[in-house]
Amino acid sequence: MRELPQNVTPPANGDANETEHLYSRRFVLSGAGAMTLLGMAGCSTSTLELPQFQLDDTVTGSVRPIRPAISVDKNVTGPDVMYASLNDGGFEVPAVPYQKVKPEFRRQIVVNETGEAPGTIVVHLQERKLYLVQEGGDAIRYGVGIGKDGFRWSGRANIQYGKEWPTWTPPPEMIQRKPELVKWQNGQPGGLTNPLGARALYIYQDGKDTGYRIHGSPEWASIGQAMSSGCVRLINQDIIDLYSRVSKKNPVVVV
Repeated sequence: MRELPQNVTPPANGDANETEHLYSRRFVLSGAGAMTLLGMAGCSTSTLELPQFQLDDTVTGSVRPIRPAISVDKNVTGPDVMYASLNDGGFEVPAVPYQKVKPEFRRQIVVNETGEAPGTIVVHLQERKLYLVQEGGDAIRYGVGIGKDGFRWSGRANIQYGKEWPTWTPPPEMIQRKPELVKWQNGQPGGLTNPLGARALYIYQDGKDTGYRIHGSPEWASIGQAMSSGCVRLINQDIIDLYSRVSKKNPVVVV
């Protein structure tokens, strides 16, 4: 007679046939249960496809569905290349110590979550970021510095025109606040110390100059800060890149 499993108790009367019957019944039931499970597993002929996820640890640390790879752009590469020194318009633009610039404020391609059409420039004041919306669901994002409290503007407008190494003329009210700027009342020529930096894009609304600009700045440490007189400033290397992608009449949204 086969030995009983440890969890089977022999009948009190010691009937060997009944003991054998108990063992056999348990074996049959166990086998039937196993076959049932195998049958259940085998009845599914299709593969259940679950969504894939990835950790978005660059920006938010959130988990979101994987989307097709973002576009590739030869001018959006490593920071050591994007922020290297360069000669532009006869000026030697110094390299930016990008290690001191927060990664989120460096030029990069991101998923377009602005809801705006391709070609639109979106400035998000609270984020301190500017987005240039691209075809295909992406946007090129740049870190920016914005105006101090009381000097900011928001709304919808257009880029009327742009200038390379523009002249900067402080408005009369700025000269009143900072009398030392009177020497530039007729304009400060373009150059490395000019507050407008390497490029300026002039914002018009309903055909009128708003007085606000999107421009470069030699003060790279001001990116991510609120310290201007209302304009939106970028690192000089970034405004040169943005300027090359923008044409007249690009829509501008400042929120």
